[in-house]
Amino acid sequence: MSTPRGIRNNNPGNIRWGSDWKGLKKDGKQQDPSFCVFETPEYGIRALAKLLRNYQRLYGLNTPRKIISRYAPPTENETVSYIDSVSWQLNITPDTPVDLSEDGILMVFIKAVIRHENGVQPYSNETLLKGIRMS
Repeated sequence: MSTPRGIRNNNPGNIRWGSDWKGLKKDGKQQDPSFCVFETPEYGIRALAKLLRNYQRLYGLNTPRKIISRYAPPTENETVSYIDSVSWQLNITPDTPVDLSEDGILMVFIKAVIRHENGVQPYSNETLLKGIRMS
């Protein structure tokens, strides 16, 4: 079984090009035409944490439905199943408010996104917390 693209790219949230993220592989090493490639998984997790927290802080998105609808729009994803998957893993309804400023809640949310994006969630809690705290 091959390693999922997001895991190979150290970008478990499959973040597309568009921002100059900290920890991107240097020139010549960005071999994916669509998605960022990070130096380490922690930098990819950091970017995902910043993105999700910014959705909440800057745009007031505070439920799995609102956050995932922006993160994984229906033009590119099966957004309803994504929302249901994340909500189920958080053990809440899609419209239950979440506070992503809390590292523990954000970690569960990120684990759910990684699992949905890649089919697996291979990172230890230590790796996830390091990426979150880097954000």
